[in-house]
Amino acid sequence: MRELIRNFSIIAHIDHGKSTLADCLIQTCGAIADREMTHQVLDTMEIEKERGITIKAQSVRLRYTFEGQTYILNLIDTPGHVDFSYEVSRSLASCEGALLVVDASQGIEAQTIANVYIAIENNLEILPVLNKIDLPASNPERVQSEIRNTIGIESPVSMVSAKAHIGIEDLLARIIREIPPPSGDPNAATKALIYDSWFDNYLGALALVRVFDGKIAKGQQILIMGSEQQHEVLELFYPHPLRQQKTQAIECGEIGIVVLGLKNVTELAVGDTLTDAKNPTQHGISGFQPAKPFVFAGIYPIETDKFEDLRDALDKLRLNDSSLVYEPESSVALGFGFRIGFLGLLHMEVVKERLEREFGLSLIATAPTVLYKLTLTDSAEMWIQNPSELPPEQKIARFEEPYVRATIIVPNEFLGNVITLVNRRRAVQTKMEYLHETRVLLEYAIPTNEIVMDFYDKLKSSTKGYASFDYEPLEYREGDLVKLDIKVAGEVVDALSIIVPKSKAYERGRELVEKMKELIPRQLFEVAIQASIGNKIIARETVKSMGKNVTAKCYGGDITRKRKLLEKQKEGKKRMKAIGKVHLPQEAFLAVLKID
Repeated sequence: MRELIRNFSIIAHIDHGKSTLADCLIQTCGAIADREMTHQVLDTMEIEKERGITIKAQSVRLRYTFEGQTYILNLIDTPGHVDFSYEVSRSLASCEGALLVVDASQGIEAQTIANVYIAIENNLEILPVLNKIDLPASNPERVQSEIRNTIGIESPVSMVSAKAHIGIEDLLARIIREIPPPSGDPNAATKALIYDSWFDNYLGALALVRVFDGKIAKGQQILIMGSEQQHEVLELFYPHPLRQQKTQAIECGEIGIVVLGLKNVTELAVGDTLTDAKNPTQHGISGFQPAKPFVFAGIYPIETDKFEDLRDALDKLRLNDSSLVYEPESSVALGFGFRIGFLGLLHMEVVKERLEREFGLSLIATAPTVLYKLTLTDSAEMWIQNPSELPPEQKIARFEEPYVRATIIVPNEFLGNVITLVNRRRAVQTKMEYLHETRVLLEYAIPTNEIVMDFYDKLKSSTKGYASFDYEPLEYREGDLVKLDIKVAGEVVDALSIIVPKSKAYERGRELVEKMKELIPRQLFEVAIQASIGNKIIARETVKSMGKNVTAKCYGGDITRKRKLLEKQKEGKKRMKAIGKVHLPQEAFLAVLKID
């Protein structure tokens, strides 16, 4: 049976046609009837279909008859965006092969290289696939030479067009011939890797597993090795995008869904091992890296009485997104909310949008920050993710910030723009290589704080959308950093505090108060907006008061009467300024993101 199974994944840069190729393979294998077929059938979320991106890795079990034998093909579609690269790593840990899809018109991109390295680490058989060969702009010869020279893959390249169904049968033949069947001992103790989990309203928490040894059978007592919890297997399914297929057992080498009747997805930690409770395996499956939050931001409900609704929404969302990390926090300006850890800026955007759409909430997000490491003067170490947690400057002996290794692939004509952009972000160049006479690969060590705001948008706009970008965590390095506070009418707005390099503090403060001046509506009194480091004010702008014409009713008469009314108004404004509260619009909290 194992000789007829092929477990493979599809990896590529965003928008190179992974989901379209997956649709095409599903249709060719007849898993879904033509009348039921939809575009991006494996993308189950509305937001995925709208944006044309894959956020959650999805699996499907296909049957394909080749040379008189019926083969089982377990296909895993993976996300292409840099924020969801952990989805790629856990999918590849469950496969023997990978289809490396490259757009024939665009060529090798940064995420392509990152995904190939993950596949090589997992010792997978990599089949290069050139997609979109029917486009007028396609250049197969150039892209094939890039695959050989940049990645070092010498195996033949399959030429396909997923949209036009060109070359799909030949690709399926290659999958069967070249990807090895799964190894493992069907008679050994059960050993299965959980590589995804989600919540179903009827069945509870579900685990998507790859069985490496033994088998999982219905009614079996299963031990979750990480939590040491025992549960009975209630149901087993094979994955399918429209209707799951029930089975009595998931055999060695197979992929399937296990139902244990659990109420919380956190009990099924991704990367954990399932084994038989009566005859457990000696060692769990090792080497699996859990998702780590990369960016932190505060999320607050605009209506302060919706805090409990936000908590319930996050609890429910976490059932389908195990990478979400959050804890309650409060802000003087915004009230009660949550500090949430995200995998990147796109993940933050997607989570905020899902909370607003699926749970009907109106939310404010503060500026994203990263995790900083402090060594205090008494030698104690401290980790902070929120600028408001920062101790006084005189107590900090050493301030360290995380760096990433950034890979940028850019057309030659935009090289100057990119170098100017990264130099402004305190980046250090470690590599520069010409992939082709028209395309350059750049590698930089860059502070994480410099890329979480708007780096990706700026990179795209300075290269007309042609640059591609990927990053991976590097190390912590010492930095000369300070906390920049914004005061509105004399009060510090803690939600607007940011950590910046000392050399950029004045420039950032100046830009931020200018932006805030545009956004804060005029009051009946003057409003001072100040940027400060500690007690030192480094920039200031004033929102002029809104004047009411108190002399409108005076037609002629003595000028002293008008003066008396104006003096009375002046006194009233002074008193109002002392007790006046300024309402900050939502755009003011996003101003931090919009400054260059």
